[in-house]
Amino acid sequence: MDVVIILLFVGGLLFFFGGSIGIIRLPDFYTRLHPAGKLDTAGHVLAMSALALYTLQDFTGHSLLTAFKIMLIVVFVFFTSPTATHAIIDAGVRAGLRPWIREKNRP
Repeated sequence: MDVVIILLFVGGLLFFFGGSIGIIRLPDFYTRLHPAGKLDTAGHVLAMSALALYTLQDFTGHSLLTAFKIMLIVVFVFFTSPTATHAIIDAGVRAGLRPWIREKNRP
């Protein structure tokens, strides 16, 4: 069970790290929100699932309730994070923020 927990947690950290790199490296507001929305959600789901499994190792009533609450948080974030990302992008469009366009090389 410890190996599964470690793999889930390391997977979550890798998604968080990839999202951080994407936020730093991508050129504009819209492309930066893509890794922020997708990879952050995936990292959160994996890391919180690892925490839920870790609390279930005792398998008492209290640990079962705690794991259930953690999984409710996972479901809530799984639905609200992409919705919030969409709302932020919509606000950028309404504010008139233009997407980045690559300048063509002229000979």
